[in-house]
Amino acid sequence: MNTLTRRRALVTLGAASAAGAGLLPLNLLAQPVTAPALDVPYVPTPQDVVERMLQMAKVGKTDVLFDLGCGDGRIVITAAKQHGARGTGIDLDPERIGEARKNAEQAGVASRVNFEVADLFETDVSAASVVTLYLLPNVNTRLRPRLWKQLKVGSRVVSHAFDMGPEWPPERTDQVDGRTIYYWTIKEAHKKAAKA
Repeated sequence: MNTLTRRRALVTLGAASAAGAGLLPLNLLAQPVTAPALDVPYVPTPQDVVERMLQMAKVGKTDVLFDLGCGDGRIVITAAKQHGARGTGIDLDPERIGEARKNAEQAGVASRVNFEVADLFETDVSAASVVTLYLLPNVNTRLRPRLWKQLKVGSRVVSHAFDMGPEWPPERTDQVDGRTIYYWTIKEAHKKAAKA
């Protein structure tokens, strides 16, 4: 039983007990239990942007890519299929993770990739040589110190649409069909700033 299913079962059992004790109206038992609120809505990255993000990061066979907020897994899957990388996708939405796993199977790369239902702010990304993002500005800036702390010097970070704030200006930007892509590398100064 996964965490979300267990949580639903406990909520339903608790509600049933409370209703039986006369503490809750019985019609509350019919209310759906919703998944945890997502910080970022699911909007897929267009495939041409995915490919340019991977090119900018020079993803290759020795890379380990983490996609934070991976959605249907297309960035991780493309990195594995076209560049030979290994990858992990992280998303809070179990439905998206299920879709990503199915897409990896269909693409023939399931042995090279992994998808996890997890909170990106609790995920250890220290194994990554490349991190990809399509989040929101406030999420990126909250994530920035974690990336500085956990990633090794030389690791690359690529973000679709949103930068990391004035404290970390991008080293490069590119445009694909009017969409901006931002690129950074982790430097020793970032590691020092994360310790301060």
